Amino acid sequence: MELILVRHARPEHIVEADGPADPPLTDIGHRQARAVAAWLAAEPVDALYTSPMVRARETAAPLERLLGLEAVAVPGVREYDAADTSYVPIEVVRADKEAWRRYVLEEAGIDRSAFGAEVAAALEGLIDRHRGQRIVVVCHGGVINAWACRVLGLTVTLFFNPDYTSINRFMAASSGERSVVSLNETAHLRGAPDLRL
Repeated sequence: MELILVRHARPEHIVEADGPADPPLTDIGHRQARAVAAWLAAEPVDALYTSPMVRARETAAPLERLLGLEAVAVPGVREYDAADTSYVPIEVVRADKEAWRRYVLEEAGIDRSAFGAEVAAALEGLIDRHRGQRIVVVCHGGVINAWACRVLGLTVTLFFNPDYTSINRFMAASSGERSVVSLNETAHLRGAPDLRL
């Protein structure tokens, strides 16, 4: 079966919410979501899943409409920072060299091993449910990294920065083999440089 992981579109920056920060998409994010939906709508898709977080659900909405499928929320593909009271877009974190160093060195209080196990369990469950099919899961950069590292046998948990609405394709054989087809596809944003943020 083919497992397509799509990173959510660009969300709002939230600093110190009253509870967990769960930002909606920006205007650019909504345009990115429509672009990836139009691109993927040309492919036969058997099922659509999403993280329960707002930025993922809003990214999945245009694809729901174009495919005529209801996106089912899967808690196991929510981002590792789901409980944080702030949401800082990764491009902002990268601009702060010290914050980025802490993030990469796992000093930010993230149990990446437990997170990777949760992601793997959720995605393996979907794979088992959809043998011989193609499914799309709208999720997060951390989720995509965790799954790609598992498939590639990497001991690190963060090795690339998936772009907003990037398409990441994996194959899953019924015999247990998992392979990478592509990472970070963004052809749907070609010709729209303002969406490549």
